[in-house]
Amino acid sequence: MPMPRWWGHINKRLFNPRAIASGSWPVLVHVGRSSGATHHTPLDANLVDGGYLFTLVYGPRSDWVQNILAAGHAVLRINGEDIPLTSPRLIGEKEAFSLLSEGVPRPPKLLKITTFLRMDLET
Repeated sequence: MPMPRWWGHINKRLFNPRAIASGSWPVLVHVGRSSGATHHTPLDANLVDGGYLFTLVYGPRSDWVQNILAAGHAVLRINGEDIPLTSPRLIGEKEAFSLLSEGVPRPPKLLKITTFLRMDLET
């Protein structure tokens, strides 16, 4: 697992609300698979051909990832604009890196991130 889950819990409670309130981060809006509640997850969103790529810093078993995979869609909010996304799927590092432009930084190898979330723009 790339980052410890306990750090994710700290992020969720302490840093994420601040990042959302600041409006300076892209926010993925999704629905809880059990609760049905709307959740807001701030993260890096990399524009790729036909959609977006998300780095799974806490791995593919993170709640937000599982919520999106179960729902089959989410909304990405960037600078006040809502971008509907669909067809979530997990992809490997080789495919993910081939989608990214050369200037986009890759996650540090130390984190051992090998799985990414790819979503398409809703048409």
